[in-house]
Amino acid sequence: MPWSGIKDCAGPASAIPSLLTTVARGDEPAATSALAQLRDRVCRYGFVVDQATAPTVPFLWDLVQLSHLGCRARVLRLLTDIVHARQWETTAATYPKLLHHPEDYVGWERAAREAVRAGRAVLDALLADPDTATDPDLVRAATDLAATLSD
Repeated sequence: MPWSGIKDCAGPASAIPSLLTTVARGDEPAATSALAQLRDRVCRYGFVVDQATAPTVPFLWDLVQLSHLGCRARVLRLLTDIVHARQWETTAATYPKLLHHPEDYVGWERAAREAVRAGRAVLDALLADPDTATDPDLVRAATDLAATLSD
């Protein structure tokens, strides 16, 4: 992925790979901090996505599968926020010229939602895993995302 050639909510998306690596391999405080920075880049304010969001989603699904990761519930909540993101579609409904803007905001938003939906099998496997039941926060986040994807 040519991350430097696409943008996230903060500018060039070149920081995303290192943030993903820190979430996956860092200790709990480092992973939590990197995930917060990643959230700000791919789903700012919990509802604004950008060009780099959809390409980032498969990596978020990879993170969810890492059983050692202490922030998996937060990753699932980020995926839920991405599915709910409709900032650009809502704006385009009242300002249709946005649909013809050179930056494809509405398309990026739709692609991000589809990328989350494409990982549904990972969520189903997580919910079926008996180890998931030992973490109530993870169960809640997974159940919430499953309900969102069922809508």
